[in-house]
Amino acid sequence: MKGLKVLAMFLVLGFSTAGTYAEDKVTGSASVGVFNRYIFRGYEIGSHSIVIQPALSVSYKGFSGSLWSNIDSDEHATQSFVPDKAGHKSFNETDLTLSYTYVIDKLSLTAGYIYYAMKYNNPPGDTEELFVSASYDTFLKPTLSVYRDITSYPGTYFNLSLSHSITVYKDITLDLGASAGYFVGSDDYWKTYESSTGDYTGKKYSAFHDGMVKAGFTIPIAKNLSVQPVAQYWFPLSSKAKKTVDGNSYNHNGKLDDTFVTGINLTFSF
Repeated sequence: MKGLKVLAMFLVLGFSTAGTYAEDKVTGSASVGVFNRYIFRGYEIGSHSIVIQPALSVSYKGFSGSLWSNIDSDEHATQSFVPDKAGHKSFNETDLTLSYTYVIDKLSLTAGYIYYAMKYNNPPGDTEELFVSASYDTFLKPTLSVYRDITSYPGTYFNLSLSHSITVYKDITLDLGASAGYFVGSDDYWKTYESSTGDYTGKKYSAFHDGMVKAGFTIPIAKNLSVQPVAQYWFPLSSKAKKTVDGNSYNHNGKLDDTFVTGINLTFSF
């Protein structure tokens, strides 16, 4: 794993002392998810296999750190994501996220950094992102996030998400969510495919990109321990996102398809 180029580039937001902070104690969670495929921003990375995704996160006074990993039981090539061990099990991604959240009444403002350590991609290579997000604690909990790749694949990704939970029986909740993404490529990597040249020499890709809706349950099974079955439906948000030219994806990173993801999470909170 390459050394971190930027460990913390949190924005100095200059808020007044009217803001509030998290409790003066360490909180966090440990979880493991098992799913039928791995989808990232609409791109199908793991398919025709089972993926296992362990995660660990801790928070203290607004500061948070998390590790997330992907283990593919039987790697297969997708449109432009190249497996490091085709036909074999692979521990092929680990993400480190560092962030800080500032709360003003019902508004939460977060700035952070993500390091993606990957054993696949075309071309192969790790990458880094900076991000900011704003979330408002009201009905549907709207959250707007902006991610900027600063290393291997320069571009900006905007995501708006909504979520709502309904109590169905005692402490069991039905959890609903939806999101929509817009992407703007700013590097030659994101040039689009042209028939006239037979290569990726066109305008840089920008489009309403991916949509997702999901439903699941949170079911407590012991103190601080819960199980969460979930189903997700991913789909392209525009004709550009699903476009092909002469049998090649218009977007160098691959076209988006309608895709279902099902699985289950086991989470321990502390």
